Parts: sequence; C-alpha cells; structure tokens
Amino acid sequence: MGLKQIDHGSKEYKQAVLLRYAILRQPLGLNFTDEELAKEKDNIHIAAFEDDDLLGYCMLTKVNPHTLQLRQMAVKNNLQRKGIGASIMTFAENISRDKGYHAIMMHARDTAIGFYEKFGYKVKGEPFIEINLPHHLMEKRL
Repeated sequence: MGLKQIDHGSKEYKQAVLLRYAILRQPLGLNFTDEELAKEKDNIHIAAFEDDDLLGYCMLTKVNPHTLQLRQMAVKNNLQRKGIGASIMTFAENISRDKGYHAIMMHARDTAIGFYEKFGYKVKGEPFIEINLPHHLMEKRL
C-alpha cells in the first residue's frame, strides 16, 4: 500500500469522490454538489492506493494559520479495520507538521470517536447534528 497527496480534479481525486459518496453520503441519501467539490480545490487530498486501486482517503482544510480540519475520512468497507485508516491518519499528521501546522480538528461522527481517540484526539464540547447525524468536535495538538 502506498500513500500520497493527490490533486483536485485528477483521476485519483475522481476515484476519491466516488469512494466518499459510497461510504459517507449514499447511506444517508445525500450527494455532492458541484459547488461543494469546487470548494475543495485548495485542500490537501490524501489517498491510499494498492497499485491503481483507491483504498482510502481523507482531506485537510485550512481553518487558520495553525490548524487544519480533517474531513471526509473514508476507507473501502471490505478493508476497514485493517490499518489503512491508521496509515492515512499518520500520513495526514506528518504532512500537517511538515507544512507548519500545530493542530488538527475534526467533526467526528459518533461511530468514529473511538478510532480518533486511539490517535490522541480529544472530544471538545457538546455533540451537534451535522448531515443528519450526531457529531463531536475533536482536536489534537501536533
């Protein structure tokens, strides 16, 4: 398995959009709009591949000069719990540090809190509803 940064609009990015749709949006009856995807142009896109097969993905969005937001973490259903998400997290944190950021935050679905806690992320504040699901703000200093 290899991890790399991919470009917005590339063939790999289009694969990532399909994966994100299948894992994160379709089960909720939601889709992506062209406007949503266009806003991702300046984000950092990270993907895990086996040859040309996309296994997992996340994106990092600048919140301020010190903090990035981890978004849209997705791993193929049949490959979850096999270390791909953990590899993506480590890669994302390393890229964040290399670019001079000091913290990563996220809006984590309730079902993912345990995963992120393994990497040292802490829940901050009260739960809230986002895309019709309970979420928590989680943060980690790098």
